[in-house]
Amino acid sequence: MAATLQFISLLGTSSPHPAPSCSSTTTGNEKQQLRSVHLPRQQGRGRRLRVARAVETDAPSADPEAAVEPVEPPSVDFAFVSPRLLPDGTPDVVYRTACGGQKLRDIMLEGYIDLYGPYDKPLSNCSGGGECGTCMVEVIEGGEMLSPKNEVEKEKLRRKPKSWRLACQATVGKPDSTGQMIIQQLPEWKIHEWEK
Repeated sequence: MAATLQFISLLGTSSPHPAPSCSSTTTGNEKQQLRSVHLPRQQGRGRRLRVARAVETDAPSADPEAAVEPVEPPSVDFAFVSPRLLPDGTPDVVYRTACGGQKLRDIMLEGYIDLYGPYDKPLSNCSGGGECGTCMVEVIEGGEMLSPKNEVEKEKLRRKPKSWRLACQATVGKPDSTGQMIIQQLPEWKIHEWEK
């Protein structure tokens, strides 16, 4: 199988967790795609991250049956970016795949993604009720997949950037949704900036 890969050095951090089974029907050989990647770029005094894409493509086959595109179960791919860079200056990115129709908070907790940082104490968060505002994330890409901001989010985030959301209030699509999202964890604590 011939493949075209770009930016492969950052793709070595694949998830040890298996992809969820959002649907029981899968046909043919699954086509593997490697998606959102973050690249560091030095500018001025701080680091800036930009989004790049890497996609693995299969070589054309002489077999006409192999040309049939397999049906993939619906799922949403996530790239969770830590607020700190690794010692070599590259971003610390964790990749997960989940079914749509869930709260972003639940997806992050089930995927062992740091959601609360220094606020991670039982008395410091409201367990998903939207009262404390400690589960803030910044949506870098894929914000259109999230449910609209409700009144709780509007109140808690009124002085924050528009791309910030409360993970406990944001629902990711519907059960049959597919797509990609890039989520900045703990945006108040990040030491890099994103290019717009």
